[in-house]
Amino acid sequence: MIHDLADTIKPADVGLKEEAADDDRGLGFFGVNQLNSVARWAKPITCVGIHESDSFTIGIFCFPTSSVIPLHDHPGMTVFSKLLYGSLHVKAYDWVEPPCIVESKGPGGHAPVRLAKLAVDKVLHAPCETSVLYPKHGGNLHCFTAITPCAVLDVLAPPYKEYEGRKCTYYHDYPYSTFCK
Repeated sequence: MIHDLADTIKPADVGLKEEAADDDRGLGFFGVNQLNSVARWAKPITCVGIHESDSFTIGIFCFPTSSVIPLHDHPGMTVFSKLLYGSLHVKAYDWVEPPCIVESKGPGGHAPVRLAKLAVDKVLHAPCETSVLYPKHGGNLHCFTAITPCAVLDVLAPPYKEYEGRKCTYYHDYPYSTFCK
């Protein structure tokens, strides 16, 4: 039901107008020069909160071109993500079960490494279907990279709550070959 409803949402339905690709951090009409390059690359990702309750949260992430939300998780949560406009690269993983954990053997004191398998590696172009990730599959560990200016409507159920074990953790992805020697 949420999936079907989210598929019908358009930018104007949530008070957004689609950004023009040439208004962003890209080259624009005049290309890169010393005067405009720093300002163009300094644009942040913005998040607009729409609803927050104990059951779910709804928010919209607005991405400038080339901005990234790094690899992170949604423990014990289901997330519906609807690309409202633009193009977005999604790379997502699922944990390998049972857990395959490699302890660090070097003096660097690195955290243990857990094996995950690639679930999604594609570019989404609006309009497209709503993506759904579940607590154990569908790409619960994921990162987003904006190919063009874009906006994503997210519905998280239940919401992050650290004291209930739903804390966002950020990760680094390393090729398996790094650890299989």
